Amino acid sequence: MLPRILKDMATFNDAQSYLGQANAIVLPKLVRKLEEYRGAGMDSAVKIDMGGEPMEVEHTYGGPIRQIFGQYGLMTIAGVGLRFVGAYQNDETGAYDAIEVIVRGRHEEIDPGEAKVGEPGEFKVKSALAYYKLVWNGATVIEIDPINMKLIVDGVDRLAARRAALGV
Repeated sequence: MLPRILKDMATFNDAQSYLGQANAIVLPKLVRKLEEYRGAGMDSAVKIDMGGEPMEVEHTYGGPIRQIFGQYGLMTIAGVGLRFVGAYQNDETGAYDAIEVIVRGRHEEIDPGEAKVGEPGEFKVKSALAYYKLVWNGATVIEIDPINMKLIVDGVDRLAARRAALGV
């Protein structure tokens, strides 16, 4: 079985399409914070899940985008909504998978890059995230909402029991 290959993509910022402007994206890493614990009677330590690590996304464009500069310094943690859609094709079957990553956050770093006459630039943005959702062919696979204490994976809310124990 051949791997899925990204054949094309679209990037949106608060529903504004960046078709023809977006060049690359470094999608958020999903990382769990695991800490070692060894109690009495244990022959070795085990790693205990202490929650998720902060998420970020990096996106690169062919030149400066006014809308992104206007979002710099937003006071709200989830003030910018970004959506990345990839058309991944399996060359063995020819079938496409639509994979979307929907995030909310705010820009942490805007790097306008080097400007040279007659050459496209590299306008790079790093955004700190407060929300993440992965949708595969229309089905939600993962939804992470740290502020509302939600971690949904394949339809199972893994923090529902914790919220119930806390009465929230």
